[in-house]
Order: sequence, then C-alpha cells, then structure tokens
Amino acid sequence: MTGPLVIVGDALLDVDLVGSASRLSPDAPVPVLDELVEHARPGGAGLAAAMARRDGSDVVLVTALGDDDAGHRVEQLLKGVDVRRVPHAGPTAVKTRVRSGGQSLVRLDSGSTPGPVTGLPPELADLLGDAGAVLVADYGRGLTAYGPLRDALAEVPHRTPVVWDPHPRGAAPVPGVRVVTPNQSEAATFAGELGVRTTAGQSDLAVAAARAAALVQAWGAQAVAVTLGHRGALLSYGAGAPVVTPAPTVTSLDPCGAGDRFAVTLATGLGAGRVTTEAVQDAVLDAAAYVAAGGPASLTASHPSELSAATGAVDLARSVAARGGTVVATGGCFDLLHAGHVATLRAARGLGDCLVVCLNSDDSVRRLKGDPRPLVPATDRARVLEALECVDAVIEFDEDTPVEVLEMLRPHVWAKGGDYAGADVPEAAVLEKWGGQAVVLPYLQGRSTTRLVTIAAEGSVAPNDPSQKEKVR
Repeated sequence: MTGPLVIVGDALLDVDLVGSASRLSPDAPVPVLDELVEHARPGGAGLAAAMARRDGSDVVLVTALGDDDAGHRVEQLLKGVDVRRVPHAGPTAVKTRVRSGGQSLVRLDSGSTPGPVTGLPPELADLLGDAGAVLVADYGRGLTAYGPLRDALAEVPHRTPVVWDPHPRGAAPVPGVRVVTPNQSEAATFAGELGVRTTAGQSDLAVAAARAAALVQAWGAQAVAVTLGHRGALLSYGAGAPVVTPAPTVTSLDPCGAGDRFAVTLATGLGAGRVTTEAVQDAVLDAAAYVAAGGPASLTASHPSELSAATGAVDLARSVAARGGTVVATGGCFDLLHAGHVATLRAARGLGDCLVVCLNSDDSVRRLKGDPRPLVPATDRARVLEALECVDAVIEFDEDTPVEVLEMLRPHVWAKGGDYAGADVPEAAVLEKWGGQAVVLPYLQGRSTTRLVTIAAEGSVAPNDPSQKEKVR
C-alpha cells in the first residue's frame, strides 16, 4: 500500500483467565479452576490493529478509549500502532473470559455502557487522506454514528478502498464502501430490518445471497461479503451470481477474532491493489489459518505470527498436538494434481485430525525431475492443494528432502506413496526422534504426472490405463 492502514472503530480490552479444572466445587456443581494465568490483548478494533501490525503494515488506529486503567492498558498492548484517541466521556469496555481445556466457561463484561463522543482528532482529515486503505471496525459503541466522523468517512470511498465491518447496534455504512463484511447472523438482522423475507425450501446459500444483494442496494455499497464461518464467504455485487469462496477444513475450539482477521486481510489486500474477489479469497484463507493456529492464543505466541503458509502450518500442527490430536504430514511435488494424488491425500487425512502437505519448491522439483519441471509454479500448486477439503495446510521446502520441515512440524504420522511399500522410508529416522511413525499408503495404478505429460505430448494412450504402474509424485 502507498499509505498506512487506518482503522476506525471501538477498541476494547480482552482478558482470558486460563486455569485447570480437575474437580467440582463442594458447595455447587461448578468446576474449580486452579493455577489461573491471565492473558490480555487488545479487543475489537484494537485486535484488528494488532493483527495488521503483526502482518507488517503501518497502522493508525482512530478509537474512543476511556481515560481509565483499561484504556491505558490497551494502548500499552498496541505496540507499534499509532493510536489516535477520539475524545469521549465513558469507560473502556473490558471482556473477561474464564477458560479451561480450550473452552470458555463464562464471560464477564464491564464498561458495557459507552459514553458520548465529544469530538474528533484534529488531524483526522489528513489521516484519512493519506490512507492506503480504511477499515471501519464497528463494535456498536456509538463511534460510527457520530455525525462529524460519518461526514469525514463519507469522503473516503471516492479515492480509497474502505472495508466496513458492521455491528447490529452500530450505524449503517456510508455509501460507496468497497466491501461490507457482516457475518451470517448480522446479515439476517440487517436484511430483516429491510423487510427481506426468505421462503421455505431455500438453501442456506440462496438465503445468504438474497440478503447480501438486498444489503448492497440498501447501503449503496460496491459489494457485500457475508462470512459463513467454517464454510467461507459469499461475495455479492447486488446483481448476478454471487462468488462463494469455501474455507479449508480446520480444527478449532476458539474462533474468536476470525471476523477481524478476515476484515484486516481484505482491507490490506484492496489497499495493495488486489481485485475484490482475490482479496476475499486471501481473507478466507487467512481467517482459516488464524483459527487453525489457535485463534487469540496465536497472537500471544513468542514467535512472529504473520500467518504465512509456513507459520500457519507449524502453528496448526502445534495446536492440534496440544489438544491431543494426531498430526499427519505427507509430501511431494504435486505437479499437475491428478486422481492418484487426491486418493493418497484423502487416505492420509483419514489417519488423523489434520493433514499438512510438505511441498517441494520449484528449485527442489527441478533438481529431482529436471527441466522443464515443474510445469506449475509452487504458489499455484500450493493454492490447488489448499483448495482440497482433505488438506489443512501446506508448507513449502527448498531442500531435496523434507527433513527440516518435519523437525518443525513433528507430525505423529508421515504418509508416503505406495511405491515405498516394503522399502525403507527415508524420513523414518527423523520421525523416531519424537515417536512418530512413517506409513505407506496404496496408490491408484496408471496415474502419474509423468504419464500425463507424455499423453499431452503424444496423445496416444488413455490417461487411466491400469497397465501403467507408476508411482504417484
């Protein structure tokens, strides 16, 4: 982006009190939590700002924080973010979750009644004018309903992409916004207020599409992206067929903040010049990676959490293992994905709770296969693999063998194609370090990338000829 990401919205303080629950209270049927540990982080628009900063973006946060301990604590937690306070007379909202075993037991809220906004930062017009993109993160505390702020925001869509993450208690987006991002429940509420009705027998996607199209027209937005949780997102321009981006399957107990992750990636993508459909696709993948990595817990990790493909895959493996799940990994070039690949990947996924694919880089493929391989660059091979329901994450490696990435992932199971049946698996030795097991999976006869290339060149042999037994790579 040519300018910073400016985030306008309500910042909160989120606190997790995490303990171990091994017994019930003698005076009530409730768990007793021992060894409580507090984890604090910015919430609301503050969480979006923290995510964007960890992505490496320059971030300006325009928010109404209370002049209290919670407000000062939010500012301290927003390291590297340029915080511009909006004058207002009210407390900072604090949301405290009491958690154990990856589950929330109760949530305690304070500061829920917002005070009135009494002014704006004098430099707001310059901040919005210099922005590469603007994200409005509305958490229903009255900021986006403040007239002077709405007037300032109304001028932005003419020159800068604006993403508006709405709230049922918040104000409607200003006209011209590039994308509004309600979740399914919010879209139902907003559409219901417009009198949009659904009929019996309509599929969930048909209902979401009708609501999104109505909201595009009512809000004067360029598009509406309804986030569908684990099913991805539906993008509507108000007319014509909507674009649906499915989400990869992930294992998660804490999706808190996934909507913020989606909105941040969408805003920064649009600011960088991505077309809307591509930016939505990136946002769906980033939201899924964030959830798979543990949700809010991934933001307090000691290592950088940029949610790159590599970081996301490692975080996913660690998160699944920490919950007692089985991590499965497999590897290969996957140049021209075919039925043999899909059969092997599905079989591998069935061995555990997540599947990470270790993908040979372009240079690695070239050394193994020679020119002109690979036919498909690594970025595209990774995207095709990530689109498969049975693949939870992809991690690229540049070495001749995936030993180094296996050291990072530490999978419980390493699955190889059937051509290794009865032979030593090269990676078996490294898996022994942490008690992992290498296994061999059967392959479909007559399916291989080399064979597909030959067929394309000669056009002489049926692609599924069972007499051709070649290994799946």
